[in-house]
Order: sequence, then C-alpha cells, then structure tokens
Amino acid sequence: MVQAMMHPPLALSSWKSRTLFAGQAVCDGDFYRTSTCKRSIQKMGCRANASTDPLLVQAAKGHVVERPPAWMMRQAGRYMAAYKKVAEKHPSFRERSETTDLIVEISLQPWRAFHPDGVIIFSDILTPLPAFGISFDIDDVKGPIIHTPIRSEEGLKVLHPIELEKLQFVGESLNILCKEVGSTAAVLGFVGAPWTIATYIVEGGTTRTFTTIKTMCHRSPAVLRALLSHLTEAISEYIVFQVKSGAQCVQIFDSWGGQLTPDQWDHWSKPYIKKIVSTVKARCPGVPLVLYINGNGGLLERMRETGVAVIGLDWTVDMKDGRQRLGHSVGVQGNVDPALLFSSLSAITEEIQRVVRGAGRQGHILNLGHGVLVGTPEEAVRHFFDVARSLSYDQLCANQ
Repeated sequence: MVQAMMHPPLALSSWKSRTLFAGQAVCDGDFYRTSTCKRSIQKMGCRANASTDPLLVQAAKGHVVERPPAWMMRQAGRYMAAYKKVAEKHPSFRERSETTDLIVEISLQPWRAFHPDGVIIFSDILTPLPAFGISFDIDDVKGPIIHTPIRSEEGLKVLHPIELEKLQFVGESLNILCKEVGSTAAVLGFVGAPWTIATYIVEGGTTRTFTTIKTMCHRSPAVLRALLSHLTEAISEYIVFQVKSGAQCVQIFDSWGGQLTPDQWDHWSKPYIKKIVSTVKARCPGVPLVLYINGNGGLLERMRETGVAVIGLDWTVDMKDGRQRLGHSVGVQGNVDPALLFSSLSAITEEIQRVVRGAGRQGHILNLGHGVLVGTPEEAVRHFFDVARSLSYDQLCANQ
C-alpha cells in the first residue's frame, strides 16, 4: 500500500469536472445525450475483466489469496473529520452526492486515511430515482421524502425507462476513482434492490412499520409487481452503467428485505434480484455482485439462490455458522459488529481474527456487519484496516 500512503490529497477543483448539480450532465461541452458521449461512456472500464484483478475482486471471484481483503460499508461519512469539513461547506447531501468533484473527494477520504482494499463511490441508493421519473428530497431530520408516493395504477404513469445521461456524475466519478486508485484497491459501485427502493417510493420515505407497502402485497399486488418490475429494469441498466464507467464489483443493498418473512421475500424480493443478477452476468461477465440484507439470518440460503458471487452477513449471524450454511460455492462478506469499533483495540483485533477464521481461507471479504456508526473513532477504523493488512491465512490456519 506504499502508493496509497504516498498519494497526495487532491484539491476539489483539480478534476475540472464538467458535471453540474441536479443531473445537468455535460460531456466535452455537449449534453451527454449526444451519441459521441454515450459511446465514450460505453468504452469506459476499470480492469473489470483484467487478469490482474485487485485483491478484493480476486476474493469475490473465489480465487486463492494470501489474506482477506477489507473495506467498510459507509466507510466515507460522518464519522470522519475530513467529511465533516466538506459537509460544513456543502450542507446539502444531494449536492455532495450528485457533484462529481465532491463525490470523488469524499470517496477518496477513507482511502487516503486508512488504505482499504475497496473504494466505494459516495452516493445513495435513491440517487437514480429522478432518472426514471421519481423526484425526491432529503431532509436533515426526516431523511428521504417522496412527495408523490406510488400506490395505484395511476401513480405508475410517472415511470419511464432510466435516462442514464441524468446520472453522468456517477459515471464520471467512477472513472476518475479508477484513475486515482490505480491498482491499489478495487472501485466499488452499489445499488438498492427493487424491494428496498420500492419501500421508499410507496411509503413516501422512511418507515418503521412498512404497513403501506405490506398492505399493497395483498390489496394491490398487480401495482406492486409492476413497480418492482420497472425498478428491476432500471437497476439492471444502472449496474451495467456503473460497470462500464469503472466499477469492478457492485453491491446490491436489500436493506429492508429483512423486514419480510422468508416466504414474503421469496415472492417480493428474490425474483427481482435474480433477474438483475442474470442480466448483469450476461452483459458484464466476470464482474462479481454482492448481496447484503440487514437482518438476514433467516434468509441466507435463499440469498444464495439469487446467483450473486458474495453474500454479506450482518453482525447477528455467526460467521462460522453462516459459512457452514452457505457452503463454499459462494463468497461471504462481513461481519464485525460496528459497535465493536467503540471497544479497545485489542478487542477489535480478536474479533477480526475470530471472524476471519470462521469464514475460512477462501472467498471472504472482511467488512462490518452494517455501516460505520456515527461517532466511531477514526483510530478504531485505522486499526481495523491495519489488522486486516497484517493477516495471513497461512499463519491463522497454523494457529488453529
């Protein structure tokens, strides 16, 4: 990681972004919708099929590696002092997550500070919504707000095929991240799963009960299926766009899939994720997909049936048990308890070693079982990655 440690910070203006806020994407002086710019995006890529994949991609593909690669969900964010400075200057979350220069700067902050094996783009699972007809705001207190929820056949009329030109800031950011990171880490993209995205669209924002969308499962199933089908097509295109822009691995967050019973998940989430995986595999062969669900202890075997390369375990699942249930035909990711990062450094070390031993020496990406918590000491995050880099499968197996 010498290259990463010596990499100088970049000024926000150094990328000379041509992307404007609010989706007004331009490319070489012309709007992205011109055929020339579309072709340039289609040619983008970041070693997605290269023979010298970064460590994280090798592990995701099940190759034998010397140690588990490591990154953290929400590794760029409010726990970092550097992020807080950017947020003070740019208080709008949507500005920070929809402006190329800010996206790149924030995405690189943890890479410069801690040198993880994966650099995930700073974005949000709701970012693509306006590109297929759904406007939203983010309130500092209430979170995401969908002013016109879709709960009827009439509401479906606002939907249209995803317009990727409105997401040019995502493509441009991923391409720049590839150039900045080089071969020192994998560049990661991510999306929300159809069910999880639908919960926001139907409920009108965040919810604790999910009563409106769960009621739709029984009272308006045709409307909900139509919405989920449209989301499936849009998300599939969005993943392909991210890969062609440089993402070497993409995580699908079905964050609220755990709010469904296993039988409900089989009906309302799994088929749509399977369709996404099938589409991406056909169009982007060799690019591993990761599936994460919060509260997935009762869904592990079902998650494997989606066809993803890696399954993320939350911290409530014992890693050794999870590996035994899933077998070795699929990779695993996780799953240190995020709250443990508030403990002593020695406790963090011991838990990392326990998790790695439980996962086995092949097909494991070290991560937390959920995102980094606000207030997490940066020293603890740094220690997490220091320990990860010091691991050796040969040594861990010899000590068992």
